[in-house]
Amino acid sequence: MDVVVVGAGSLGSLVGGLLAREHDVTLVGREPHVGSVSENGLSVVGTEQFRVRPSAQTTIPQSADLALVTVKAYDTAAVAADLADCTLDACLSLQNGMGNEAQLAAELDCPVLAGTCSYGARLREPGTVAFTGRGDIVLGDRNGGRSAVADDVGTAFRAAGIETTVAADMPTRLWEKLAVNAGINAVTALARVENGALADSPADAIAGSAARETAAVAREQGIDLSDERAVSLAETVIGDTAANHSSMYQDISAGQQTEIDAINGYVADTATKSVPVNETLAGLVRTWEQYRG
Repeated sequence: MDVVVVGAGSLGSLVGGLLAREHDVTLVGREPHVGSVSENGLSVVGTEQFRVRPSAQTTIPQSADLALVTVKAYDTAAVAADLADCTLDACLSLQNGMGNEAQLAAELDCPVLAGTCSYGARLREPGTVAFTGRGDIVLGDRNGGRSAVADDVGTAFRAAGIETTVAADMPTRLWEKLAVNAGINAVTALARVENGALADSPADAIAGSAARETAAVAREQGIDLSDERAVSLAETVIGDTAANHSSMYQDISAGQQTEIDAINGYVADTATKSVPVNETLAGLVRTWEQYRG
């Protein structure tokens, strides 16, 4: 399969590197990373160690079988417009937050799949990505149901050694992921703590409340997600990634824009009733972004 990875940062580089062991892969990202990959190949270190030589460039090619989108949520609209000029058979989003698939589908003629990924990755230096934890990729039709296109993508991912599940309930899975991110990301970012700190008081109560509010909004949208499951999923991820810094914590530490609008902000903006914890977390992070220098 000919795959273009749009957003070759940490996760995009890792998944693209894994895919490049079996498929033709083009990494689209920023300098100096893509220049280093183009010249010396991509080095994967950590959980698995190997070197591959995918193509690497700063612009989207004219065609591909699959576009794998891993950019930040606030860049989705721009990437969707750029991908509209690329001939594609399918597009898969592995992004954080909600609303990415709809933005992509509004611009693209091909099927747009939704996905979640629990692989751990960190861009160590240009040309090198650290594989920090094995997980899985779950993908499927963004609206739910079976999809022959999703089956083909799943087969291609598994051929490259990526643990992959093709699911018929992606709308539910996306809301479950949102509940986890709503509970973890902003709290760890604002408190400047590792994920594991959310297992203890008082942070556990804040994270749990954010996850429960997200579940309530999901139910308003017709998604069967109980408060108990939302909190349980968040607690599991907190335990499994205790030593990790959340992506939003990393963004704030680097002084960069966050994905708050697609996470806690999305919960607050979508809710028909007050969700005070998500509203407060979104408001605090948005204030930091406004005055971050």
